[in-house]
Amino acid sequence: MTSEMIRRDDVEFHEKRSRMGRQMGIQVVGLGSSVPDLLVTNDEFASLGSDAEWIVQRTGIRERRHAPPGVTTSDLAVKAALRCIEDANVDPQDIDLLLLGTMTPDMPLPATACSVQERLGIRAPAMDLHAACAGFVYSLITATQFIASGTSQLALIIGAECNSRLTDPNDRSTYPLFGDGAGAVLISPGSQRQGLLSFAIGADGSGADLLCCQMGGAQLPFSTDPKLAGLQYLQMEGRAIFKWAIRMLGETIGDVLSAADAKLDEVDLVVFHQANSRIIDSTVNMLGIDESKVFKNLDRYGNTSAASIPLALDEAHRAGRIKSGDLVLLSGFGAGLAWGTILMRW
Repeated sequence: MTSEMIRRDDVEFHEKRSRMGRQMGIQVVGLGSSVPDLLVTNDEFASLGSDAEWIVQRTGIRERRHAPPGVTTSDLAVKAALRCIEDANVDPQDIDLLLLGTMTPDMPLPATACSVQERLGIRAPAMDLHAACAGFVYSLITATQFIASGTSQLALIIGAECNSRLTDPNDRSTYPLFGDGAGAVLISPGSQRQGLLSFAIGADGSGADLLCCQMGGAQLPFSTDPKLAGLQYLQMEGRAIFKWAIRMLGETIGDVLSAADAKLDEVDLVVFHQANSRIIDSTVNMLGIDESKVFKNLDRYGNTSAASIPLALDEAHRAGRIKSGDLVLLSGFGAGLAWGTILMRW
């Protein structure tokens, strides 16, 4: 990234350059996803003063899914994983690594991945990876390193969230944006033509307060003090995140294409984190990406954070939009500020 500065009120912060990499010999062998049955339309936010069409114009979101009481992040993760295992037609006992990208774990500890591991009946190292909306891309890149080193032969990567539990139901600026869901992929060793042709991954902690949840950690444990009411919920400075995301996407996409000696018109499918349709559309227009190659489903699911990319990939796969040999461009971005962009040969 460049050293150009973003001005946020009277605060300035610098973006740090992405770390670049390449990891070939990796193939995706299965995909799966899961969303709750409870559908929440824009009309249901009228009590917040949010007009249904206004939400569409500002975000592109028309509906989302919310997990009902008693349904957890691990529940969604397990369903997505089972569908992924079925799609791959593999024995769950052969899975030797489980990574779960999430910012809404079932509980502070143990890792929700351990619960998912037990419920799937597999015996493998299992861990959560918290990089918010970039969590799936971070997890996928991490898992490829295990495959490349020979430590893993079949890795399960899941992105799963119950964002409706983290957002304030009385906040019209955030509550309508987020939804719940999960997506999963299985990766294994592949040919040297397959894998991550290039990737860019990075973070800039000086923008951490632009998208955060202040309560619930060591700095500010959960409290019933009325003076702290609301701090248990996600808080976001939308305008600053919007501007940052568009520039980050433009720069990291340029980085990975250059590193892979590839051109945009060679890319077969583009899947961005499904945060906001205006972010996606602005990036598409800025870079001149063919809109027919861009997969979007946030109109039906909203922002599902770490689940958004694998959920979209599974839908694209089932729609026949990905085939062996395709070039697929992925990018996740969000709180941290963290980002990850991948150019992958399927």
